[in-house]
Amino acid sequence: MKKMRKSYFYLSAMLILMLLLTAGCSSNKSSQNKQVNYPTKPFEFVAPAGPGGGWDTTIRTVAKVLQDTKLITQPMPVVNKPGGGGAVGLAYMQEKKGDPYEVIVFSPPLLLINLTGQTQYSYKDLTPLAMLIHDYGAFAVPKNSKFNSINEVMEALKKDPKSVKIGGVSSPGSMDHIQFLAAAKAAGVENLKDIQYISFQGGEHLAALMGGHIDLLSTGMAEVVGPMQSGDIKVLAVTAPERIKEGPLSQVPTLKEQGINAEFINWRGLFGPPEMPDYAVKYLTDALSKMVNTPEWDEMVKKYGWTKAFMGSEEFKAFLEKTNESYKEILKEIEMYKGQ
Repeated sequence: MKKMRKSYFYLSAMLILMLLLTAGCSSNKSSQNKQVNYPTKPFEFVAPAGPGGGWDTTIRTVAKVLQDTKLITQPMPVVNKPGGGGAVGLAYMQEKKGDPYEVIVFSPPLLLINLTGQTQYSYKDLTPLAMLIHDYGAFAVPKNSKFNSINEVMEALKKDPKSVKIGGVSSPGSMDHIQFLAAAKAAGVENLKDIQYISFQGGEHLAALMGGHIDLLSTGMAEVVGPMQSGDIKVLAVTAPERIKEGPLSQVPTLKEQGINAEFINWRGLFGPPEMPDYAVKYLTDALSKMVNTPEWDEMVKKYGWTKAFMGSEEFKAFLEKTNESYKEILKEIEMYKGQ
C-alpha cells in the first residue's frame, strides 16, 4: 500500500511538472508569435507642435520615407499635439504607457521644458528609439526688415534689449528661446531677461513674421527653406558650427562667420511611450537604422540641410543623460533653471 502511495505521489509530481513545462513553452511560443506578428495595425506618429514646424516636418518625413521604402508597411498617420513647448505631447504619451504603436518626435525642448519647471515629465518618461539627425537653428526676418545681418540685430539689442521682438515655436526657456539667447550672450548683449520673446505653438509663427507682428523668428532651419526660396523672408544666420554645404541654406552664413562665437545643435529623435515593449523598440530601431541608409532619406536630409546623426536606443539614452546635464548648466547661467 505504501509503495502504491509512493508511486502515485511520484506520478502526480511528474504530471504537474509536465503541465508547468508545457505552459511555459506555450507562453514562450505566444511571446515569440507576438514579436513575429508585430506590427499588425496602424501606428500613430505624434508631432508635439502645430503643422509646419521642425517636429512636424521631421516626423512626416520619417513616415513618408519608411512608407516609400516599404521598411514599414502599416500606415503611419501623423497627429499634432501642440502646446506647452512639447509638454502637451509629452503628457499625451503618458496616457499611452506600454503601447507599441505610439511614436513621438522630440528634440532639445524635451529636456528644457522639464529643467525650466514647465512639466514634471522628462526624457525619462519616454522610451528612446533612435536619434536621427542634427538640425540647427535659423534666425529670419521679414523681406522688408531693416535688419540685413544678425550683427545689426545684436547692436539694436545692445542699445535697448526690448527694441526687437523675437518669436519662436518653443515655449519661453525652451529651444528657440535659448538658442537666440545663447547667440545674444556671445554677441555681448546684456540684460538677456529683458529681451521680448513671443511663443507661437499653433503653427502661426511664419505668418506672424511675414505680417510684421515680430521682428525676428528663431526657429529650426527646415521651417525657413520654403519662405526663403519664395523671397518672403531673409535668413540672417544659422547656428551650425560650419556653413551648410548643400541646398538652399548653403548661402546663409553661420553665427561664427559673422564674429559671434556661438552654435546650437538641434538633435532630433524618435521615442515610444514609457514601458514600450522590447519587441517594439527593437523592430522600430532596426527599421530606422535601415531607413537612414536609403537614398530616399539622403534626399530629404539634403533638402532640409540636416546632418545625419543616427544613434540606436541605448546610445541615444546615454546621450540624453549627458546632454541634460549640459543644458542644466546653460539654464543656470541665465537664471532659468527651476530644478532642485
